[in-house]
Parts: sequence; C-alpha cells; structure tokens
Amino acid sequence: MLQAEGRIRVVVERVRPEVDCGAFPAQRIVGESVVVEADIFADSSDMVAGELLYRHARTEDWLRLPMKPLGNDRWRGAFPVSELGRYLYTVEGWIDRFGAWRNAMVKRISSGQDVRTDCLIGAKLVEDAASRAPNEDAAKLRQWAAAVRQGSQQAALDQDLAATVQRYPDRRFAARYGKELCLIGDRDKAAFSTWYEMFPRSCSSAPARYGTLRDCEARLPYIAEMGFDVLYLPPIHPIGHTFRKGKNNEAAAAPNDVGSPWAIGSEGGGHTSIDPRLGALEDFDRLVANARTRDIEVALDLAFQCSPDHPYVREHPEWFRARPDGTIQYAENPPKKYQDIFPFDFETPHWRQLWEELKRVVLFWIGHGVRIFRVDNPHTKALAFWEWTIAEIKEEHPDVLFLAEAFTRPKLMYRFAKLGFSQSYTYFTWRNTKHELTEYFRELTETNLREFFRPNLWPNTPDILPEFLQTGGRPAFAIRVILAATMGANYGIYGPAFELGENTPREPGSEEYLNSEKYELKHWDINSRWSLKDLIARLNRIRRENPALHNMGNLRFHETDNPEVICYSKTSGDLSDIVIVICNLDARHTQTGWVTLDLASLGLDASRTFQAHDLLGEGRYLWHGPRNYFDLAAESLPAHIMKVRKWVRTERDFDYYL
Repeated sequence: MLQAEGRIRVVVERVRPEVDCGAFPAQRIVGESVVVEADIFADSSDMVAGELLYRHARTEDWLRLPMKPLGNDRWRGAFPVSELGRYLYTVEGWIDRFGAWRNAMVKRISSGQDVRTDCLIGAKLVEDAASRAPNEDAAKLRQWAAAVRQGSQQAALDQDLAATVQRYPDRRFAARYGKELCLIGDRDKAAFSTWYEMFPRSCSSAPARYGTLRDCEARLPYIAEMGFDVLYLPPIHPIGHTFRKGKNNEAAAAPNDVGSPWAIGSEGGGHTSIDPRLGALEDFDRLVANARTRDIEVALDLAFQCSPDHPYVREHPEWFRARPDGTIQYAENPPKKYQDIFPFDFETPHWRQLWEELKRVVLFWIGHGVRIFRVDNPHTKALAFWEWTIAEIKEEHPDVLFLAEAFTRPKLMYRFAKLGFSQSYTYFTWRNTKHELTEYFRELTETNLREFFRPNLWPNTPDILPEFLQTGGRPAFAIRVILAATMGANYGIYGPAFELGENTPREPGSEEYLNSEKYELKHWDINSRWSLKDLIARLNRIRRENPALHNMGNLRFHETDNPEVICYSKTSGDLSDIVIVICNLDARHTQTGWVTLDLASLGLDASRTFQAHDLLGEGRYLWHGPRNYFDLAAESLPAHIMKVRKWVRTERDFDYYL
C-alpha cells in the first residue's frame, strides 16, 4: 500500500522525555526548562534540521524552537514551562537543502573550484525562502539571491543570509514524530516542600482535653519556627461509633475512647463535615488563613472510606459491597479486620455517581482554601478513578497537588505518579544501609522515574515506627531526619512523635506504636529538652537557603572507605551552590574514615583548595584534592552538611572564597 506522501525521507524517533510510549505525561515545575532530545536522520548523507514544537494545551498554535545536533544523529532542544497546566510537545525534521548547499560551497571555494553553477542553485534556494518570508525579510532575501546569482562568493557565505534562510525552512516534506507528548507544569511546592503531620485533637494544652482547630492554630508558631511549610492534618471529619476501635486498635472501645479519625462519618456528617469536637467550618477557614500568613499551607487527608455510621451508608448502600448475609463488607487485610471502616465498591453499577460525589468532596475543600491533599491508601481504589479525578480537578485548579500514600508494590506506586499524583511516599522509610540507600536513590534519580515520579521521604508515620528508630535512640532520629531533609527535596515527619523521639512499639517485631495516637488523645511536651526541634529548624533553614537542595535529580554519590558512612552531593544547575553531605549511618558508634569526591561532577579543580563550611556544626575546613578525612560522632552531630566555597585567586594575587 502506497504512503500518502512518499517524498518524506526524514526519520524522527526516540524522543525523550517520553513516559510509557507517550501514554502518560512527564512532570516539571513552572520556571523550569524542558530538555527534549530526539534522533533525526535521513537516507544518504543529506543534511537534516530539526525543530521542537510545543504549546500549552489551552492554545492551538504550536511554538517552534530550533534543535541542535549532539552528534550521531541525536538532537536537543528545550522549551520553557511558563505557566501551570498541561503542555503538548513533539519534534519535526526535514532535509536542510540550504545548509547542505552552504557547507558544500565553503569546501568548493576553499579548494578553488568553479562555483558559478552552484551559485545559481543557491540563488534559487534563497528565492524559495523569500517566498515563505514576510515582506521585510523577503526583500532582503531577494537582494541576497540576486548577488549570489551574479556569482558573489561573499554573499553566498554571508552569516546573516544563512540565519535568515534558516528562519523560513522548506517544511513541505517534514517528518513529525508520530505522537504529541504531554507534560504537566506544577507549582514550586510539588518539587520542594517540607511537611509536618499533626493530629489537631492532640494539640490541647490540657492533658485530658480534646484538642480543637483553635488549639491547632495556636501550635502554628511552633511549626513555623521549625521551618515547615505544609501542615498535614489527618481526617478532621466526624468519627463513627459503630465498631469503634479502642486504644491500641482493640476491637472493643471503652465509653471514652475517641476512635480512629480514618473511620469517617457519623450523625454529625461525612467527608464535607468537621468533627464538632474540633470546631466548626469557620474555625477551619481561620486556621487555613492564619497558616498562610506564616507561609504554611494546610494539607488535608483524603481518605475515601466510611464508618458504618456515615450518611453515605444509609443514603447510597449501592456504593458498597454486600456480603451474602446482607451486611456490608468491611475492610480487611487478613488476619487484621477493620470493622469500623467500609470501603467503597468501585465495581458498583453506580460507579459514575460515586465518582462524581467523591470529586465533589475534593472541590468542597478546594473551596475552603485547600490546595494540597494527602491521599490515604490510593492503591485500594480504582486506578481509572484517580486518573479521571485528578485530571478533572487540575483542569480547573492546576495549582492543586496530590500526595500518594501508597506503600505498595513499586510498579503500582509508579503508576499513580503517571496518573497525575504530584508526589509519592517511598521505601526510604525502610532503607537504612549505605548499599540500600545508594541503590534505591539511584533508581529514583538516574532512571526514567525522574521524569514523572517525585519522592516524598518520611522517616516515620502514624502507621509506621521503623525498627531503626525503635532501637537507635536519639541519634537514630537525627540520622534519619538529616537524610530525609538532604537526600529528598520533599520530606515530612509525623510529629510531635518524631522530634520527641517516640520509639516504643506495641510489641516486639511490630511497627505499630504502643498507645498509638491513631486511637487516643496524646499530650505532647513540645518544650522538652530532649526534643530535636532545634536540629530540625536548622536543617530546614539550610534547605531554604541552598538552592542545591531544592531538587532531587542532581543527587550524586561519592565513595567512602567506611560502609557505615554515606556521602552524596547536590548542586544547583550552574554549580554556584554546592552541598556535600557526609552522614554516619550507625546510631551507636563514632565512625571515621576517608571520602573520595568526584570533583569533576562538582565543577571543582583537583589542583585547587576549597573551603568546606559545615552548616550543621559551623566548622570550616580547607580541603585540597578529592580525598578528605571525616570523624562523625553519633551522639553529637552524626553528619556534616558542607557548603563548598571555592578558593579563587584574583589578578592581584588576592585569595578569597566564593
């Protein structure tokens, strides 16, 4: 079967970034430049040219940018992400007849050949370009064409002529990549954020009193002083009574037990209501507004599940799965049973109505100033639902961000990012050794995952008290928060449990907290002398002040001769900000040894001295060459966070540090 146009001779393939053959969008931040590469080539040795085409999805006209050859038929271009939302991009290539003619002319003229006929050929190419150009450039091109036709070698090789012709190429037989690829432009906080999780009901100043949103508001200065810019609240909705869980997840609740906030819904309302013990909707609006004055955003938990007392259960029983005895199926993870939670049935014949209602819940809270949602267990809901919901929400509110709490299988975690989740929890929580951390973070930063998957690192959560924190004492908490804050651009802690070193498991081998805050009120002594709040505040100040720590794709590992110590660096794009972290991974012992830096990756001259300023301990060291000594005491500061200051000699032989 004949092609529609058999004169197209150029091939465009292997365009990057491309996620799953173009099925899903890549992700970038507004203000970033998207580097696009492609293979562009043709039969024979004819020259080709290429352009990068891009447009915001709400516009129809393509913007074009030239691509430059990298060698071996690989080409590169870049376009800016200047606003929020969805972008489309693709690549075109065509035979560059004028470029080939000009290159040949240079060779012919330098070898003294007769080029009169070649000038006639070139003049025709210039005239063709004039026919495609607007009036002013068309006139200039015709003048050049006349000079070239008269045999002017100077005109033929004129740089301005070449630049002008290239602006009006002959694209009649251009080849376009077979797909229009997609990219999502998000706001800065999608790539760089610092989360603090806190239960409002445990914010009371009195030990036995149920905390309120006003108490939560009073805690804002404490959170701001530590440098967090996202305050994440577990569900703030009414809590069910039927099958309410007692302390430590006991099946039978005592009369005064407060229940799990994730058992959502009672006679007081459902997902668009607030637990009356916390306050009213006006109190929530006030909290959001006052947090904003401290540069803190309030993030809400999006837990799409119901207690047996939720109004949905009575009004829409068709949204839940019935068992043979007529009762509704509660949540299970055998042998565990969660009788206080009914999951939605995403295979219900009434799935369209269910989807629309859950979308309405998100829009309700957006209407009350929420722009960040932490999604509870997204892997227990339909993938198609999330793809639709996130696309619908971001079409109208492109600044909204979604964090996936998906501690599940890797491929499923990555699928959520492809579907539109802005960030995701990770396995960092269980990666402790140098080998584990290095291998895992290389996977996150050096593979195609970096095009769409934004990790958010959490050392602990209300559900997870890792063994390292259970057994390592205060140094373990310091080590893990230093790693989370410097390896990741997004990180969070569950507090005040984290800064106060809560580390008692429910039983040996369990990752559940003893007397978990999920099931009871807690009273935290946030002014404890034991607290890590000062270290956390310093870490977050270091993060804010160093652009190198604002993204994750620049993470590079460096060699150490001690398996208990990890070393890595981050740099700004122009290498003006260089941060090197050396961290002791042993919570019990001092570790010493030597680090060998890859100076070339840091833009450092191996023959020059540079100053390493420890931003944690405030020490200053003069380092020369790649190999340098470290001594890290677990009990004091288990890490160096070194800001590199280059040693520069001026024309007057005066030395100083950049």
